[in-house]
Amino acid sequence: MGLVGFVLVLVVLLHLYVYRRAVHDVLRSRRGRLLGALVITTLAVVTGTALLTRGVLAPEAARPLHHVGYLWLALVLYLAFLLGVGEFVRMGLRFVRGRPSEQRRRFLSGVIAASAAVAAAVTVGYGTVAARQTRVERREVLLDRLDPAFDGFTIAAISDIHLGPLVDGTDLAGFVGLINGSGPDVVAVVGDLVDGTVDELGTYAAPLADIAAPTYFVTGNHEYYSGAAGWVEFLPTLGVRVLRNEREEIRRGEAVLHIAGCDDRTAAASGVPGHGFDLDAALRGRDPSAPVVLLCHQPVMVARAARAGVDLQISGHTHGGQLWPLTHVALVDQPVLAGLTRVGRTWLYVTRGTGFWGPPVRVGSPPEITLLTLRAPAVA
Repeated sequence: MGLVGFVLVLVVLLHLYVYRRAVHDVLRSRRGRLLGALVITTLAVVTGTALLTRGVLAPEAARPLHHVGYLWLALVLYLAFLLGVGEFVRMGLRFVRGRPSEQRRRFLSGVIAASAAVAAAVTVGYGTVAARQTRVERREVLLDRLDPAFDGFTIAAISDIHLGPLVDGTDLAGFVGLINGSGPDVVAVVGDLVDGTVDELGTYAAPLADIAAPTYFVTGNHEYYSGAAGWVEFLPTLGVRVLRNEREEIRRGEAVLHIAGCDDRTAAASGVPGHGFDLDAALRGRDPSAPVVLLCHQPVMVARAARAGVDLQISGHTHGGQLWPLTHVALVDQPVLAGLTRVGRTWLYVTRGTGFWGPPVRVGSPPEITLLTLRAPAVA
């Protein structure tokens, strides 16, 4: 079962649970229950249709459907979560007061359902606004091997833009404005730029050509759902350097800084000829005394980076959780959700990203573009 299939099954189960707790257990009349079932079923169908039409409808045609379907998906996720919290309230009251009467049970169900609905609506409303308020985060990273000539060197990291029906060229132009306004030395686009092919989204990606600084790109898993070979060929026409298991040397006098980049870890299984994560190829032939900054979409690859002596890995993929606390399940597969951490002697920075997958909502994970300033120990 693919990702979409899993999400469809989850959507069905969520709606069944919400119907049971918020409609069946609250309403007595058959007509009220039928009306509630009709509303919930209709919204479930809209959500399922939005999922199934990703890449089928043109982005402009899909936009209204995706707005409704994915906003409802966020709402039903939080509603189900809060109704689940209500189960503990039920258990606690039953433990204290014993089994309730039918009238008291129905009243309690109504209170829990109404409270959950209000809280879910407020949460999603807040998250919808927050998802569109991208900001520049500034962090400093001390690299032990960095030559003083590179002290103050800046990298603007951006990830998980997810160009598509809900994030378009106008949004990307805004991100580019923030990047240029921060004045970085280089820009790192660390995957999941698109959710669609070049034919569908090439015009949406056009603002990348306006980035003032040298720009590097590595593939994310969503590129491999979206015609990765086409994007690898297209992005250089916008002035974006695609790093596929390779590196570039940046020089300041005699000092060297390596910028390396690797295909996403899903590349080999994607079936795209010649694609696959290969850190050894990216680092082959480098000066081992010079520091390496690795661009790699998924944070989990930091274990290999640490073994290879990489100084800093910049990643995305997690969206910082996107919908707190629901998507903290990402920690099952990734070492961290966001921020700066250290694995061995390797620093890992995971950006929360700028876009979103699915619901255009961010709760507890505001979108960011990160300006990383590298510091040398001799002058730190």
